[in-house]
Formats: sequence, C-alpha cells, structure tokens
Amino acid sequence: MAGSVYKIIEVVGTSPESWEKAAHTAIDTAGKRLKDLRVAEVIKLDMKVEEGKVTAYRARLSLSFKYHPESA
Repeated sequence: MAGSVYKIIEVVGTSPESWEKAAHTAIDTAGKRLKDLRVAEVIKLDMKVEEGKVTAYRARLSLSFKYHPESA
C-alpha cells in the first residue's frame, strides 16, 4: 500500500463579525481551488483596530491537502 503526501499552506480569512466567520471565509475560499482539503488548524487569531474600535477579525489557518504530483 502506497503512502500519501500532503502539502501545508497558511491562509488568512477576515470577517467584520467574528473569528469563526473569518475562519469559515478562509476555508470556503481555499476550498474552491484546493483538491482534497483535509485539515484546517487555527494557528493565530487577531483583530484589526481603527480609532480604538475593532473593525475586522482575522484568523490564520494552516491547511493541509493531498498532494497530487501529476497536477503540480
């Protein structure tokens, strides 16, 4: 049985509402282009602040997906 290989990338999703929606934005957008998306790990959460108020939530995710050498 042959093993599998996975590639890992980082993406940042944003939302004016919440970190959860920011993470969903990252997954939804990346999932449109990446085949066999397998695991998403939230590695950092932060906020954009303007004039003392939170204007955006940002979620940095590490994504792994199955590597297909024939399509690389």
